[in-house]
Amino acid sequence: MSGTAQGLTDRRVFIDKQSPAAYHALVKTAEAVRAVAADAGLDRLAVELINLRVSQINGCAYCLNVHTDAALRAGESTQRLGVLAAWRSTELFTPRERAALALAESTTEPADVAAQEAAYAAARQALTDDEISAAIWVALTINAFNRVSIMSRHPVRAIPHQ
Repeated sequence: MSGTAQGLTDRRVFIDKQSPAAYHALVKTAEAVRAVAADAGLDRLAVELINLRVSQINGCAYCLNVHTDAALRAGESTQRLGVLAAWRSTELFTPRERAALALAESTTEPADVAAQEAAYAAARQALTDDEISAAIWVALTINAFNRVSIMSRHPVRAIPHQ
């Protein structure tokens, strides 16, 4: 393949830009989900933990970058962010956060039925029905954004340290 033809096949379509109506509908969904989460009592930190954990599982660098910044602005600690991928092995997360994270993981990897059942059972002990619903909606929404960014190969650019 010639260099020019190779360059065209390597270049990804930014589907958010190519199909803005669909992307704007996803943004509106995210706005509605944030409102549902707030109304259900899931604070911004819990929402960002879900966003980050799902993005870790999916390997979405762009969303990890965006939501790490959002979590830090919401007051999250660098220690908890640093161990989030191993949250089960720490005592740093509350029972409610642990339940929400388990739900987020099982929403992201629904084929693991045993993990899904265990996550749901734990959620029933720590979260209200509204919180369970909100946590699942947050996970569903970030999963969709992860796919947009991964398939588009949205770049992560270095930002100078402040």
